[in-house]
Amino acid sequence: LTASRVLELTLTSRAKDSSGASIPMCGVPHHAMDTYLARLVRQGYRVAICDQVEDPKKARGLVKREVTRVVSPGTFTDASYLSAREPAFLAAVAPALGGVAGFGLAFLDVSTGAFVATELRGAGAADALASELALHAPRELLLSDDADAAAFGDTGQARITRVAAWTFDPAGAREALCRQFGVASLAAFGLDQAPAATAAAGAIVAYLQDTQRRELSHVRQITFQVTADALAIDPVTLRHLNVVEGAEGGRAGSLLEAIDRTVTAMGGRMLRQWLVRPLVSLARIHDRLDAVENFAFRTVERGRFRAALEPMHDLERLVSRVSLGTAGPRDMVALGQSIARLPELTGLAGAFQAPLVGSLAAEIDPLEDLRDVLTRTLVDEPPAQARDGGVIRDGVDAELDELRAVSRGGKAAIAAMEESERARTGIPTLKVRYNRVFGYYIEVTKSQLAGVPDDYIRKQTVAGGERFITPGLKTFEEKVLGADERIAVREVELFEALRSAVAAQAPRVLDTARAVAALDVLAALAETATAADYTKPQVHDGDEFTATDARHPIVERHVSEAFVPNDVTLDAAGRQLVILTGPNMGGKSTYLRQVALLALLAQAGSFVPSRAAKLAVVDRIFARVGASDNIVRGQSTFMVEMQETATILHAATSRSLVILDEIGRGTATFDGLSLAWAVAEHLATNDRARPKTIFATHYHELTDLADTLPGVVNCHVAAREFREHIIFLHKIVDGRSDRSYGIQVARLAGIPAAVVRRASEILAALERDELQRGGRPSLSGAPGDGERQLGLFHAPAEAHPVVDRLRALEVDRLTPLEALNLLADLKREADA
Repeated sequence: LTASRVLELTLTSRAKDSSGASIPMCGVPHHAMDTYLARLVRQGYRVAICDQVEDPKKARGLVKREVTRVVSPGTFTDASYLSAREPAFLAAVAPALGGVAGFGLAFLDVSTGAFVATELRGAGAADALASELALHAPRELLLSDDADAAAFGDTGQARITRVAAWTFDPAGAREALCRQFGVASLAAFGLDQAPAATAAAGAIVAYLQDTQRRELSHVRQITFQVTADALAIDPVTLRHLNVVEGAEGGRAGSLLEAIDRTVTAMGGRMLRQWLVRPLVSLARIHDRLDAVENFAFRTVERGRFRAALEPMHDLERLVSRVSLGTAGPRDMVALGQSIARLPELTGLAGAFQAPLVGSLAAEIDPLEDLRDVLTRTLVDEPPAQARDGGVIRDGVDAELDELRAVSRGGKAAIAAMEESERARTGIPTLKVRYNRVFGYYIEVTKSQLAGVPDDYIRKQTVAGGERFITPGLKTFEEKVLGADERIAVREVELFEALRSAVAAQAPRVLDTARAVAALDVLAALAETATAADYTKPQVHDGDEFTATDARHPIVERHVSEAFVPNDVTLDAAGRQLVILTGPNMGGKSTYLRQVALLALLAQAGSFVPSRAAKLAVVDRIFARVGASDNIVRGQSTFMVEMQETATILHAATSRSLVILDEIGRGTATFDGLSLAWAVAEHLATNDRARPKTIFATHYHELTDLADTLPGVVNCHVAAREFREHIIFLHKIVDGRSDRSYGIQVARLAGIPAAVVRRASEILAALERDELQRGGRPSLSGAPGDGERQLGLFHAPAEAHPVVDRLRALEVDRLTPLEALNLLADLKREADA
């Protein structure tokens, strides 16, 4: 019933149960199973695959069947389901042990064997967990069946699967991992002192062994991630910077799309990983940058290397399907073809001198033994399934060759029999044919039935004539069909043996695949640098963060006119916090983002879009740009803004880079101004952390901070007015701006002229501080004769005797005693 509804299949019925009710059924052709599996898994279902597990010819009664595999969103590896350039993680979360607040977290991409684990502890563990889940976007999340899901906080969009609590037992998990990796201890993987991470990782392995029912030969190692090993980028910052997803979702309009020139799918996935987890180790950053430079300056050699990569299939996912037992003959042939390219790649990599290129090339195993066995065993163009036959080459197996000789000889004999029978009977149209119901038969048309000999046995009458069999024909049939059946069985046996042999070598293939992917990324970054005019940054451990003529890598690809580059200078002493003002539409948000992307690209190992750059290593990037709400959680735009700002103020260090845009605009003017002022002041004066910060705002009052606080400077986006129009120069210059040109932008947006005129009148009145009672601008436009208007902070409109006496007072002529007496009189009069 469920499958019929979800897959839009016709619901049928078969037989009846003991109560007399019909049993609902629906089905699909077995060869189309993967297509329907993908549809079910995309909708979050888990699907059990049942197969016959005994020979039907030897079975007594019903053929024995068992569940041979369970497919779920985190375990389905079919190419039609997976996105080639994105990971597909299965995750597990385990609570920390011993009463400690925190979690153990593990991610495994079943399609590639990539396996990572980490531990999150302390007061911010729940937020860190939500952040990790958002970054990795697992398709399926394993939780213990006795765990309270609410305790784990926001688990994102992953399908939650409950598993037995014992799978999270640290001791059992440790044993499961040791068996999986073939080791006696997990110390080499850094998990010996991480029980919660071990529990999560062990639960994944136990779940896969239970659902996949086979050895996971491609999962042979795990990486224990430490937060300090990488530049931390939270999901909010990734989203605001459009690192892997554009504004509309998907790759379009993202940084990943802008710079991804990788040739292989595995290279594309690795580039994505480099962008979401940039480096903080200066040595490793320099290694990548030197390798990119080496590729960039050797244009011809780079072109040859990338051309050699083009025929390369996705080695990671091919060998993973081999290990899971789901790879077909075409997958195996593709694997062999890709392995055959490895010697050429290694030779071409020898043209580059960068140490990282050399070390990666040395990690490429030519895999000659696998290549030989694959090419020697499989035909060049096999069918999709081994059971279809014609997969194994002649000369591979003596038994198969013998059966094929029998089959081919039998078929030739049947063809000769057809000619012989035509001659014997004198029926020229006589034909020997075959179908699955009757096997081989002789067909004679109605007009020729008179010539049928007596030894023909009538089998069936058809519209055009009669079908017959003979004892001799049946003898040949048994010989040929028996051989064909045994051929099919033998080919499947040989193919499965080959697949198992290749699966045993999966770790070698995966190590090679990852080296090839890294070389692909380095060459692709060089290609991007050359095509988009990027430069090699000087990345250092100091304090200076400067760039000349920097550009936004995404925006510059999509603007019709020339992109206006800008400089940036930040340091802890003189320019720690930049207050950026200027007109709407002037480019403040673009400038903020491009500064953050400079740091991200450089620490990922990429050249940067600027004429020159000297960039200090940062430990975290925080970006709060733009407005959004969270309706599902009942959070307003302002609440989301404050939560994101709170995260920055708590987590930023003096080595962090912070970009803030329009803090406080979601509430009342004075509330917002007060908050923006306090946030900026905190970032500039906090003893614990003074991160490099660019603070864009329309609160021009904040520019006064530069007059009182060291390290705070003002910059603004230049603009010019021409008559009633504004010209955006998109240039960042030093100094403050006292206007935001909002009304001019409203005119550009198509606001009716009458509204724009009235807004200009109100603005003029506000700037003169001339508001009527109650703070409302005059409804009739400019105030008429005799109307008395007071400023925003002035007293009520009615005259007061105290005010009149103060106005008439000549302060310079008052003695101190007279002043005190007058003050006492005014106080009594005001209180009256």
